[in-house]
Amino acid sequence: MGSRVHPEWTELPPECLLGIFSRLTMGQRRNGPMLVCKTWTNLCQDPSLNTILDLEAEFLSSPNCIYWWSPEFEEKVNSTIQSVVDQSEGGLKEIRVRHCTNQSLSYVAERCPNLEVLGVTYSPKVTVESMRKIASSCTKLTELDISCSYLISGECIEIVGTNCKNIHTLKRNLMQTSEILRLFMHCTYVHGLCFETSGNIDVFAIRNYMSQLKHLELRFSTVTDKALPFLCKGCPNLEYLDLVGCRYLTSDGVTNGISSLKNLKEIKKPEFTALLH
Repeated sequence: MGSRVHPEWTELPPECLLGIFSRLTMGQRRNGPMLVCKTWTNLCQDPSLNTILDLEAEFLSSPNCIYWWSPEFEEKVNSTIQSVVDQSEGGLKEIRVRHCTNQSLSYVAERCPNLEVLGVTYSPKVTVESMRKIASSCTKLTELDISCSYLISGECIEIVGTNCKNIHTLKRNLMQTSEILRLFMHCTYVHGLCFETSGNIDVFAIRNYMSQLKHLELRFSTVTDKALPFLCKGCPNLEYLDLVGCRYLTSDGVTNGISSLKNLKEIKKPEFTALLH
């Protein structure tokens, strides 16, 4: 029986290997098949395996890592993004990353016109500069996640909403105060960064420029009872609304605010009993 008991993986045809590799995450491919041999490395760079760049699994496996908040780590993320963009040969459709910069997003905007999903979270160096390029070049966007990226302002929401009419999902979650304080205690890199935003300004931009939304997340936003009805009346197609941690909302304010949403299927409310007024 000898050596033929186990399959010779190196003898599998490329189409079989591509099928196997397609079931792995980006991180699994980079830490597995790409380290085996040159043939497998080249196969992992096939455009068909690089239509999705999703690094969330890797980030979630090591939560709250202070090392991520550094120029060195941002450069690693930028390098990864640019590498996948090149390998996709313009076919990249989904990006979910953290800690990137304007540099890599501008690179995406120039080369990925078919992008449909963009998740650029916890990225304090991303500004209106690159988001304007994304909005003008990637008009097929259907989902945008800009959670915890504080320099992506209401103006950015306006620009993207004006150019990308097919967006049905927006995630604009913010960090808890305790999370921000922890960063300031343990990471000097964040000391010059701004962690302030106006929830009501965001709401007005969303209402005016993304009225077609079906899924909206505003965790830990500073949106108020006065602005919520304005948002809900302007986005009548909302089916999912997440308001967890919105400390300026009251129970009556939420009830009255969402009363106009006839298609609402699920809402996540703040813990009103935990609030002191």
